[in-house]
Amino acid sequence: MIAGILLQWHYQLAEKTWWAFLFISLLAVIIFFIVPFFNRYRLFYFPGVFATFLFLSFGALLTFNKDIRNDKSWLGNFYKEKDGLIVTLDEPLVEKTKSYKVNAKARWVTKNGKAIPVYGTIIIYFKKDSSLNQLKYGSQILFTKSLQEIKNSGNPGGFDYKRYSLFQGVTHQVYLKPDEFEVLPGEKQNPLREFIYSTRRAVLSILRNNIAGDKELGLAEALLIGYKNDLEQSLVQSYTNTGVVHIIAISGLHLGLIYWLLALVLNPLKNRRKVQWLRPVLIITGLWLFSILAGAQPSILRSAIMFTCIVLGESLSKRTSIYNTMAVSAFILLCINPYWLWDVGFQLSYAAVLSIIIFIRPIYNWFYIKNKILDFIWKLNAVTLAAQILSVPLSIYHFHQFPNYFLLTNFLAVPVSSIIVLGEIFLCAIAWVPAVATLAGKLLSWMIWLMNTWIERVETLRFSLWDGLQINILQTILLVILTAGISYWLMPARMTRSDGEKAKRGLTIGLIALFGLVALRSFSFITAELQQKIIVYNVPQKRAIDFVDGRHYTFVGDSDLFADDFAPNFHLKPTRILYRITPVDSLTSFSRIGNYTDYKDKKILMLDSSINYLPSNEKPVIDLLVISKNPRIYISKLATRLNIRQIVFDGSVPSWKTVYWKKDCDSLHIPWHDVTTQGAFVMNMR
Repeated sequence: MIAGILLQWHYQLAEKTWWAFLFISLLAVIIFFIVPFFNRYRLFYFPGVFATFLFLSFGALLTFNKDIRNDKSWLGNFYKEKDGLIVTLDEPLVEKTKSYKVNAKARWVTKNGKAIPVYGTIIIYFKKDSSLNQLKYGSQILFTKSLQEIKNSGNPGGFDYKRYSLFQGVTHQVYLKPDEFEVLPGEKQNPLREFIYSTRRAVLSILRNNIAGDKELGLAEALLIGYKNDLEQSLVQSYTNTGVVHIIAISGLHLGLIYWLLALVLNPLKNRRKVQWLRPVLIITGLWLFSILAGAQPSILRSAIMFTCIVLGESLSKRTSIYNTMAVSAFILLCINPYWLWDVGFQLSYAAVLSIIIFIRPIYNWFYIKNKILDFIWKLNAVTLAAQILSVPLSIYHFHQFPNYFLLTNFLAVPVSSIIVLGEIFLCAIAWVPAVATLAGKLLSWMIWLMNTWIERVETLRFSLWDGLQINILQTILLVILTAGISYWLMPARMTRSDGEKAKRGLTIGLIALFGLVALRSFSFITAELQQKIIVYNVPQKRAIDFVDGRHYTFVGDSDLFADDFAPNFHLKPTRILYRITPVDSLTSFSRIGNYTDYKDKKILMLDSSINYLPSNEKPVIDLLVISKNPRIYISKLATRLNIRQIVFDGSVPSWKTVYWKKDCDSLHIPWHDVTTQGAFVMNMR
């Protein structure tokens, strides 16, 4: 099924093709069971092959139907610029630095006085204004301002925001001022969602009234119900750099605590025959209510399905295989949304759980500890170690870093965060008793402060983070094979000779994977040493250019770009990791005088202000002209004085002005590149 999901996403085949595959495969399987028994015996491989094609087609059809662009009533099939649009706010407004953000469901497109029903989700950014108080979940608004298609920054190695949004069913966005929309009478609300939002508001109100400190409150909200809007980015980065960001993401750890608490409270029902059935019903209901309240992310839904299977198995007195339970939960999740296959939380969640299942016992058996408290502490660390074995390759692939002191941070963070979550549940339960709630809030605030301080202190230690790691998908697969093969070889000794031979085979496979990994890594480093590039980044309202020679670069651009960590980390860092480059003060064959830069025999002119050129008989060659800001220049006049081979408009140029400059370039046959619409400009010089 996963193969079918991947095939459909990458090749976008027609729906009829997959229905044909599905029908033929199903028919072949049915025919197999009709033919005589001895013929079936001879064709034993037949049903397996066609069952594989059956599930492959099923996965592809799931992907086709989940793609909102294939929906006949999709917004993009009807909407044209200047059309009116009626939308329903699909969630409460979220406050940002300069605006309010909200997802909205498109309901109607208005054309020439007619309303056409449509389907789709858009992102709306509202300019901050007091009139927005009337907007809430379920509000309907009408506007005619043109939608903008969601696009990527286009910087090499950057986050694919367009694909991410498409996987959420979001394809367009718009920025609205107070006078650019009209609130319509009536509200469209889903009772269940309204119950969830009202419950979240109540929980947030309790936490905000009792938890002191912005950092502490933001983390408390994220730990209990996955509300991350108040989390400080610096704190999230600290948790990421020290290997405990999984604590902030609602996952199996949190749901395990909820399961344990519900099982403990409802344990008396276990021995009463008449109401015995009520215990599993209440536990499952509680688990799913918490999962939905926490945002229904793939990691927590996976845990909810697994715990549901465990509870059902216990109630039916059946022992279930944990591997089958994991497979069932993955199958169900991908049936709900096949795009969760690309979700980092989905991948890391299954990798970590599978790793724990396989390796926890061998690792735990490394030491025998009589003291129960010390044994419990070792068990927690054994779980942390086991979880890392299969999840580290994926973590390096996605985040390009490895926290060297993850054991040190997890040692305190895992047990303390568990106590904090239980304490927050207790706080919500006794919130109606102000004195007790205040005391509990102070205790929780202190515990969160202690955990935050520990994490931030560990982050400041030398060599706490191995950063700038870059591996591609093939290298990630080889790293997983290497880890699995060597781990299988190091497993406890087998009872039979055949098992020992299989263990040696694991070592052989692991060494082959290691050889392939080293070869690929060596080739990538050799390639990086030979590169020479000029990169003009797409950074909104900023000039940002890297001159690259081998594995080093020199930056030319706006210094205020580094006023905070977000812009350089989001726009520049992924590209630098991709190309394996580090900064130096100066490069060979690089010189800069005013607006002119000479690099590797290339002449680069950077213009961000108006200039006047005196008439000259000679036309100097400009290999690259980078235009920034809003200079008062005319391309036609520049072309009479300069021999321009390439023009690049960077992210700081107003879009309205590039329209005129592009027309001049086209009439003069000068190649141009607009980074805001085409992504970063990369000039390869070798």
